[in-house]
Amino acid sequence: MGLLLTAKTCLRLSLGAANLALAVFLLAGAAFAGEQYVDREGRAVSGFDVVSYHTAETPQMGLADISAAYNGAVWHFASEANREAFLANPQRYIPAYDGHCAWAASRGYKARTDPQAYRIVEGVLYMNYDAGIQRRWERDIDGFITQAEANWPELEAEPAASPPRGWFR
Repeated sequence: MGLLLTAKTCLRLSLGAANLALAVFLLAGAAFAGEQYVDREGRAVSGFDVVSYHTAETPQMGLADISAAYNGAVWHFASEANREAFLANPQRYIPAYDGHCAWAASRGYKARTDPQAYRIVEGVLYMNYDAGIQRRWERDIDGFITQAEANWPELEAEPAASPPRGWFR
């Protein structure tokens, strides 16, 4: 009986340790995620459906009543199917650099983005500040991505870029 009690105690301790390790792992992942760039309403990608960037000819505006919270932002979707796809694997769909401008990240700072200035490279959604910066970024995509990747570990901890002021966007 004493041996059985010890085995049960060991099992409980092992399960407790496993749960603690899982909690630490999940919290560490959340701590390493940077601040998502959002508009003034707290929407990621200005309310565009990030799944549609990967699945439709052109990005679609999401609907407020089909949304999900992730990484401190509200993500809108054009359909329930897109919302479910996102929730099943957010990392597949979220923009690189927490939605900040890929060109700016390559230059060592965070900047807001225009949801129409984007490019998908090897399955990753890269956003840029505007069409002009997008054209500049497209002159050397691989080089700018390499520079941004080198800068990102330090940039990630910085606060998110501020959304634009005024009536536009």
